[in-house]
Amino acid sequence: MFLRSNARAGGLEYQGKPLQADYVAAFAGGRIVAVAAHCWNGMILLQAPHPEQLAALARATVAHSGREVTGISGPADQVAAARTALGLDDRPAPKFGREELFALSLADLVVPAPLVDGRWTSRSPRHDELDLVTGWRVDFMVEALHRAAGAALRDEAAAEVRLLHELKLDWLLLDAGRPVAFSAFNAALLDIVQVGGVWTPPELRNRGYGRAAVAGSLLDARSRGVTRAVLFAEREDAKRAYVGIGFRALGEYGLLLFS
Repeated sequence: MFLRSNARAGGLEYQGKPLQADYVAAFAGGRIVAVAAHCWNGMILLQAPHPEQLAALARATVAHSGREVTGISGPADQVAAARTALGLDDRPAPKFGREELFALSLADLVVPAPLVDGRWTSRSPRHDELDLVTGWRVDFMVEALHRAAGAALRDEAAAEVRLLHELKLDWLLLDAGRPVAFSAFNAALLDIVQVGGVWTPPELRNRGYGRAAVAGSLLDARSRGVTRAVLFAEREDAKRAYVGIGFRALGEYGLLLFS
């Protein structure tokens, strides 16, 4: 999903801009059988289902880009294998999760009652709300990604929030006009979206806001012809929330972030 979405948004030629990457592919019989990308932000994205190709592909990707690896993302077993192939097993990694992968046909989306009856609403943040969203993004990165708080993280979060907003991939949930939760699409194609960055401030949790924020974003996507959604989750309460609006588990996803 990330590979296809980023290639569609940023193209296949790397110029150092957001969503761009250096791409390397493995071929068999003239067909692409595995792909890796070293992204603008240092992340390596993998889709290499054959183990005998994965190690060579991961090493070739980094050799081609010549840039630092900040993390690896893809099917969980492939992430672990690529880390070993790149000689990074001893490098500190505050975040290495085997998260559960979920999928949903948007025809089966279960919309929470407060969204149906209008008590809660969903919309893109206004420009004057982006500072609030940036603060929430920092909190999300500290809690979910185990990043260290500070000025550098704030700058990184602000850049991510601006990019999501420019791409129109961000949503706020509002209760009586007050922003109470956030959801975004980390990747988007014409038929499918990948939900990520969902955040409800701790003091507002256990009220159904998170699942409603996701549902609101998916209602918008469905109105534009999107038919499917995927996401991955680690926390049990988040998994229960997503199952509550129709998502079903289908595998494992790996996310590795180096310090």
